[in-house]
Amino acid sequence: MPDTSRRSYADLFRTPEFSPLFLSSAANLGAQTVSGLALGTLVFRATNSPLLSAVSMFGPALAQMLGATFFLSGADRLPPRATLAGLSLAFAAVTAALALPGLPIAGVLGLVLLKGLIASVGGGVRWGLLTEILAKDGYLAGRSLFNMMNGVLQIAGYAAGGVLVTVLSPRVCLLLAAGLYATAAAVALRLTRRPPRTAGRPSVRATWRANSLLWSARPRRHVYLALWIPNGLVVGCESLFVSYDPSAAGTLFACGALGMLAGDVTVGRLLPPRLRPRLGIPLLALLAAPYLVLFLRPPLPLAAVLIALASVGFGASLVQQERLVALTPDELSGHALGLHSAGMLTMQGVAAVLAGTVAQFTSPATAMSVMALASLTVTLSLTLASRRTAPDGGLLPTRAAVRSA
Repeated sequence: MPDTSRRSYADLFRTPEFSPLFLSSAANLGAQTVSGLALGTLVFRATNSPLLSAVSMFGPALAQMLGATFFLSGADRLPPRATLAGLSLAFAAVTAALALPGLPIAGVLGLVLLKGLIASVGGGVRWGLLTEILAKDGYLAGRSLFNMMNGVLQIAGYAAGGVLVTVLSPRVCLLLAAGLYATAAAVALRLTRRPPRTAGRPSVRATWRANSLLWSARPRRHVYLALWIPNGLVVGCESLFVSYDPSAAGTLFACGALGMLAGDVTVGRLLPPRLRPRLGIPLLALLAAPYLVLFLRPPLPLAAVLIALASVGFGASLVQQERLVALTPDELSGHALGLHSAGMLTMQGVAAVLAGTVAQFTSPATAMSVMALASLTVTLSLTLASRRTAPDGGLLPTRAAVRSA
């Protein structure tokens, strides 16, 4: 059987429907990047608070798990085309509202949380559709390309956003981001109409039942925890870039995106499949370790290099996602990937609050080191726990584990 996970990226774009899904996601990510930096800058200028700045940028993630708890069954029970277009239009409306002059900080945070609640179904719909377009054995190649796009657009978005915020204003940047979201909705309408993957109406009961099923198997639990916690704690470090160095925040975000791009290319295209499972834990350690040095407040060039090096470790998520897909029944693929996305983003939002709180009482540099140390501790704990329960570390996919769930 050919190894379709090694198919070329050109082959992916020759696959029907891949291009509109990719381009719509790219427009969404560009809007998210520009609007996040603009909003974080706007709030920091108004409040001089690292905590509120971090929450404004990463607050949408806080509502993700709430949405996953009640609405995630929609990931497999709603038509993908209409859902993705509708979500992008909702993002455009909320982002335009955030640009309103005189909007109080409480109103800003309320809209930020509303945006996260709306987004809670989007990841499951998008990634479940990707498994249909490419099939499970092509998911890694496709997700690798999406992650590369993520890195490139974050580099460009944060660099351009940093310039636009300075030259124009944060509110103008928010309006530009709203336009990008509207563009994403238009591109999503180029997708083929598909029926939902699972029959039945979305409901809270269906969401809870599927969540319980996915969480019941120990190998999947270990994958979820490894995807959510170490990654999220390091994103807490990133949430402090604006308060760490307000004049160079765009540069730091761009360097982080460059490192993430390098990690995704390495894991998704350069590493042979037999080596990937062995690098999950080392990559998680790399993700956190360089941030320990920021406690010393190194010069900006060195800080940028350390952040880029750390972000290579985000490639660990590709290894873990590949295992999660193999561990999940087809009819729950959208729900499983949506739960991963919602849990990861929620943990990122929680970590942003924690990091902002520590920074409020100490300093951004100290808070970054604290979050990095916590990430390393969790990685070590998960590794030891996994090895006590299974010779493969509790993460390798087995069909028996899926059926027993």
